[in-house]
Amino acid sequence: MTSSPDLASPPEDGPSARYPALFAPQRWEWGGIDARFALTLPPDRLISNIHLIGFTADGLVVVCEDERGLWFLPGGTREQDESVLDCLVRELREEAGARLVGEPAWIGAHLGVTDRPEPYRPWQPHPEKAWLWGWGEVVVDGEPLNPEDGEQVVRVAALPAEEAAGLFGHEPWRAELIRLAAELRAQSRSAGA
Repeated sequence: MTSSPDLASPPEDGPSARYPALFAPQRWEWGGIDARFALTLPPDRLISNIHLIGFTADGLVVVCEDERGLWFLPGGTREQDESVLDCLVRELREEAGARLVGEPAWIGAHLGVTDRPEPYRPWQPHPEKAWLWGWGEVVVDGEPLNPEDGEQVVRVAALPAEEAAGLFGHEPWRAELIRLAAELRAQSRSAGA
């Protein structure tokens, strides 16, 4: 008699096996947050932050550098009553001077729980929240707007995916997220060809 497969176990060649740092539990001390990435999209009410791995027409990844010399992927905190798409469009313009071309493809989200007594902003979900991650085609056609309450971007670059991933050696999960986005984009383009 053969045993049935464990349906809860991810496939050995699936994204969680190829990108173990991305799927590993995270502790984000800056927010007192324990988080874990999942390919399942969270309910809208839990989404507090939206981020994008933006690809130029020639397949380069758009990254931003702030005044402290830290590199990051465009995106940020959702405003009160703001839709996911409106937040993404605003954050791309503010941080990268970029414009979304077409619809984003959602990859998954970090689901987190904070041990802080109050939400970061009064309208945000608390203590559970989610950071939504996606990829999409973008055009960098302006300068970052650098609002006073946001990161002050000093440089926007479009780099090959591996070079962009290399900027996040101190956070291997971000490097793996870029690689996963590049993989999904390649699959999408070959399916559409």
